[in-house]
Amino acid sequence: MIATMGKLTQIKQLLLDDYQLLPARLCLRLQDYRLVVRSNSAPLIERLQAYFAHVVEQSCDDVQAEVMVLERDIVNTGLEFIDWKREPGKTGRKDAIHDFAGGRLVQKVRTGMLFLQSAQTLIAAGPSLEYDNQVINFINSQFLNSLQNDGYRLCHAAALSHHGDGLAIAGLSGGGKSTLMLNLLEDGATQYVTNDRLLLRKQQGTTQAVGIPKLPRINPGTIVNNPRLFPLIDAQSRQRLLEMDKAALWKLEQKYDVDITGLYGNGRIRHETALRRFLVLNWQHDCPEPLQLKRVDIAQRQDLLAAIMKPSGPFYVDASGLFNADDAMPQATAYLDALEHVAIYEATGRVDFPRLTELCLDELMV
Repeated sequence: MIATMGKLTQIKQLLLDDYQLLPARLCLRLQDYRLVVRSNSAPLIERLQAYFAHVVEQSCDDVQAEVMVLERDIVNTGLEFIDWKREPGKTGRKDAIHDFAGGRLVQKVRTGMLFLQSAQTLIAAGPSLEYDNQVINFINSQFLNSLQNDGYRLCHAAALSHHGDGLAIAGLSGGGKSTLMLNLLEDGATQYVTNDRLLLRKQQGTTQAVGIPKLPRINPGTIVNNPRLFPLIDAQSRQRLLEMDKAALWKLEQKYDVDITGLYGNGRIRHETALRRFLVLNWQHDCPEPLQLKRVDIAQRQDLLAAIMKPSGPFYVDASGLFNADDAMPQATAYLDALEHVAIYEATGRVDFPRLTELCLDELMV
């Protein structure tokens, strides 16, 4: 146990303990960024290989980072952690951090998982099989860091590509961006880009969009009305959910991963696209007015821009080695610049997924 602020080598030794990493190496690539994942758990490597199948590389040459994932008991470090302040509208404790010379240790408050982020060493330690989604997020954080340090702006948005033209969808949490995105995937010409983290960069008269290799995680309210998603829950559970009050069903938090390739077929994932249009969902379930879709000037509607911008979070470290702070907020001017060549639309009125799906296909994805 470390009683005082320790050095990188001490924390690394504490997390790794006497566990031995297996020889197997999982090699992943997004754009030009390559990383390798190693673990002491063969089942975990197999699970991660299946999850990241569309970005797996056979060669582990020229990797920029190695992520070590330890399947082990929860580590009692004896260190003091500071709660990471959550974004407006979010409640409860989620992350806590312990900064030291050369790195940051992030603790997931609910699960006890620990994540060491540093320039030299990347470690996830704890019950990693049980909380594999947090391991996946940690791996994806390395892609996010690389892209942000290459000039991309992080957005809280889903996105699709239709014949190479991108449509992004943002909204408040629970606003329905995942539901709409999955509805639009029913068009065979669409490809999945991302569900929740989209990165944008203006480049030679266009805006390039990149999504991270993370599958959509959706709630039951999205599943029960989409036949494509019915295999995710059994028929009895679906019927019970349909009998719930609609407002209560929509707020129900119970996450399911959507296997895009398994449910929609091969070739349906494309993590890079030119972004042409951006839709912000500003609708309400209890609104008496019918759905309306209109183009807006985002420079004059920065209330909508607030739904698009996303803080970088506790894992972000810039190219100079400086870690993010929980009060570091995105700059609106940078996003306005990145969106210069993108047409922005707003959906208002009553929530109406069938109608908005039609409008997107007829007007925004042509």
